[in-house]
Amino acid sequence: MKIPAPRFLLLLGLPALLHAKTHWEAPLKNPDAWYATAEAQTLAASIVQYQTPSGGWPKNTDFSSPPSTDFLKDDVPEHRSATIDNNATTVPIQFLAKVITASPTTAAPFEASAKKGFDYLLAAQYDNGGWPQFFPLRKGYYTHITYNDDAMVNVLELLQAAAAGRAPYAFLDQPRRDRASAAVAKGIDCILKTQVKQNGVLTVWCAQHDEHTFAPAWARNFEPPSLSGSESVYIVRFLMSVEKPSPAIIASVEGAVSWFEKTKITGQRFEFFTNADGEKDRHITPDPSAPLLWARFYELDTDRPIFIGRDRVIHYALPDIELERRTGYAFYSARAGSLLAKDYPRWRERIGTGH
Repeated sequence: MKIPAPRFLLLLGLPALLHAKTHWEAPLKNPDAWYATAEAQTLAASIVQYQTPSGGWPKNTDFSSPPSTDFLKDDVPEHRSATIDNNATTVPIQFLAKVITASPTTAAPFEASAKKGFDYLLAAQYDNGGWPQFFPLRKGYYTHITYNDDAMVNVLELLQAAAAGRAPYAFLDQPRRDRASAAVAKGIDCILKTQVKQNGVLTVWCAQHDEHTFAPAWARNFEPPSLSGSESVYIVRFLMSVEKPSPAIIASVEGAVSWFEKTKITGQRFEFFTNADGEKDRHITPDPSAPLLWARFYELDTDRPIFIGRDRVIHYALPDIELERRTGYAFYSARAGSLLAKDYPRWRERIGTGH
């Protein structure tokens, strides 16, 4: 899906940005000079007011105006829970960092907020290197190590850039950069430990793993323990970004890429259509020109695509689940196509294993 023009979204404020995951990164792509404008400063000031006492930010929140009295009420805390889900916390930090870099003379309140958010990410990490979806912890699947919707990878990419002193994180002190470097190392160790093996062979990851055993775990009723044909792509890309990969990282990438090659779906298109009842529906249909596809969920032991509705019953065909889930969840993904065609060959060339 194409991301709308960043400038257009920012002129609207942030509602479109914050209610659609595909738009979250749009305001980070403006020219550097824009972040010194009054418009950017106003948005940054609003973002600061939504920061929770823990240092993180809530998800799916319209930051375009300051929070209302109702929003800040202590008796309705759930919508204000700090999280890394849906790009919450990481994007506010990135946005504030750009404003700080563009206009350091007015940066004091934004710098304090960004550093508090940065410290939040470091505090939220488990000793085993993973991150839960919510911190402070909320009961339920939220405590699992969360790769779902790229949550943990988003955190690691931010910390990786900060540890290296890359823009726009020059305002961070060396102790924070050192802590970020250590957190990234622990995060990579967690990724390697959670990679699923089949008969001793490395495959990919589940969207969430138990924080104690590292085993694939349930999240929502339609997100079962499984192999992810979607989230695993960005995990592999992150591992490929490591400047000097260890033998373990190389083996991890190679194992995952082999699995993607093995499980790719050819000649099928995942698309919307109008069904016999006149309703918007979704199906997978033969099309020799369709891009490569992968299922969102694969059975752990068989690599068989699985589909599941809100009743938590696993099926092996998309039409077997309810209409609402067929049309409301991405059960197929083309993400891994560019990984195999472009990213992987470039990575092999960079580390000296290309042909």
